[in-house]
Amino acid sequence: MSTMNTTLNPMESEPKLTVGTRIAYGFGDTACNIVYGMISALLVLFYTDYAGVSVATVGLVMLISRVFDGTSDAIMGVIVSKTKSKWGKARPWVLWMSIPYCVAAVSLFTVPQSQGSLQFWYIFITYNLTTTVFYTAINVPYGTLSTLMTRSSHERDLLSVFRMSMAPIGRIIAVTFTQPVVKLLGDDQAAWVKAMSIWVVLAFIMLMVCFARCKETVHIEAQESKDSKVSLGQALKALGTNQYFWACLILWTVTCVHGTIVGTALPYYCKYLFNNDTWMYSVLYLAEALTLVVGAMLCPALLRKFGKRQISLVGAIVAVVAHAAFLLNSGSFTWAVITSIIRALGEAPLTAVVFGMLGDVVEFGQWKTHIRQESLIFAGGAVGFKLGNGITSAIISALLDGSGYISSSGESVVQPDSALAMIQNIYIWGPILVWAIAVVVLALYKLDNKYPAIIKELSEREARGEM
Repeated sequence: MSTMNTTLNPMESEPKLTVGTRIAYGFGDTACNIVYGMISALLVLFYTDYAGVSVATVGLVMLISRVFDGTSDAIMGVIVSKTKSKWGKARPWVLWMSIPYCVAAVSLFTVPQSQGSLQFWYIFITYNLTTTVFYTAINVPYGTLSTLMTRSSHERDLLSVFRMSMAPIGRIIAVTFTQPVVKLLGDDQAAWVKAMSIWVVLAFIMLMVCFARCKETVHIEAQESKDSKVSLGQALKALGTNQYFWACLILWTVTCVHGTIVGTALPYYCKYLFNNDTWMYSVLYLAEALTLVVGAMLCPALLRKFGKRQISLVGAIVAVVAHAAFLLNSGSFTWAVITSIIRALGEAPLTAVVFGMLGDVVEFGQWKTHIRQESLIFAGGAVGFKLGNGITSAIISALLDGSGYISSSGESVVQPDSALAMIQNIYIWGPILVWAIAVVVLALYKLDNKYPAIIKELSEREARGEM
């Protein structure tokens, strides 16, 4: 590691990262989303309609798993902060956990064709190995890595933009093409296993590129001497009193909850309300995902002039209005495509810069508490991601079960009107609610204005060997 010059404003003195490095960093989230996109969007559909698992069982597994998820992220945050290796403290975990993660992801789809407790325990164990253990062990260090690559807020913003521009590509690869591939390979459980095996090979290659190109260069001498003296209690207290950490946690959770609502409810909406389970879902998902990519790529041109908070606030308002407009003709597939594209343009700014915001939260926390917490802050972000996905999936499963949804295993069934109404309500009202929450939080978010003065003071402290 090289020692940065702390006598200058880091925003001005930090060297620019190359485009190749930014792309390699983005590959990390593309890889994660190839696997996790399947989990958050199509896994419930696979469990209920191909493995023949009841929605009640699926919902129970995902609800119970949330207890372990939050704990695992905090534990991983501490582990990363204590890690010492020739590659740094965050980067090596991308290497160490890549193969276990990919193998566990395939195991999700090898559910035994049996009834009762065996299916429950198999799903519970494989789901938690994939999400609670191996995903956590990759994604928390991966998020932390951006703050160890540069101290420049603008460079972190660009890393976030590349990350979130490329993340939808992973979901596109897995989610958009999975159902057609499954149909091609036999439209049964074995076809899902084969499709997932293809995706994890791609994910592994991308994770290796990310590991090879993304180096840890940030080194603060005062931090190393202080890290060993900070107890877990002190660290958690500092995190809990960082108001902008909570704001960003809510904002990241909003994007995750939205993705889970759309990803989980839309296949059912297309299958039972549009009466199409072959291509409509893929088209709608692709339209939104590609628009997110394009919208995220436009953000760097707006960041310098308007800042992260302003473009995110305007975007969240657009997302609310666009999805509310779907109510005007909720039975039209064409109108669904149009409103999805407009909504995605609104989602893009926050989705693109939220990890840049978390990087700023690291600097704010150091300024406020004299404790620097890269890994714990990004572990908190991972909590939002997994709680957003898991609890939302559990709630959707419970709502479907309560409405009388009939699970099947490749058989054609007629769903009751109550289940159809529930599918429609989840897809229509869920995104409106979560993006309205984002509007409120962003309206109260003030860190952008405070940040230059905070960085100036931190630079002066670190020049004196202080935190």
